[in-house]
Amino acid sequence: MTLEVAYVATTDLIPYANNPRTHSEQQVAQVAASIQEFGFNNPILIDEHNSIIAGHGRLAAAQKLGMNTVPTILLEGLSEAQRKAYIIADNKLTENSAWDYELLEIEIDRLKEFDLDLDLTGFEPQELQDILGIDSKQKGEELEFKEVSEVALKHECPKCGFEFD
Repeated sequence: MTLEVAYVATTDLIPYANNPRTHSEQQVAQVAASIQEFGFNNPILIDEHNSIIAGHGRLAAAQKLGMNTVPTILLEGLSEAQRKAYIIADNKLTENSAWDYELLEIEIDRLKEFDLDLDLTGFEPQELQDILGIDSKQKGEELEFKEVSEVALKHECPKCGFEFD
């Protein structure tokens, strides 16, 4: 099976009416910024009728940018059940991955050296601060501990009333 990229008019693409994935204006703006910076390098997946299987957010971003055509890849031969399942799976499977925060911190640090707008990574400013400070406690930063009175250390069983430390 050979995948070919074909440019299709944005007005010819048909969003899937029952797409359970939503795209906020903020997220569409992030995708648009990514397209402007890196190019439209993740084609929209469509079926034989130009119905979108994956890429609803990319289409919205392209429309926001005033693009008349977008790259697409035609996925032929999917049954209706396969198409519907893939619409969900394409979004959900990426959520099932995790970050290696040590490596992510290294990569974000490297990007800072290039003076690149880190918003292009899709992380919110607070997330970036958290990522960049993730190992600070492990790297010898002293932790602050509050003094706690002995009274605060006493506990009582909610069922029997037994008090313990």
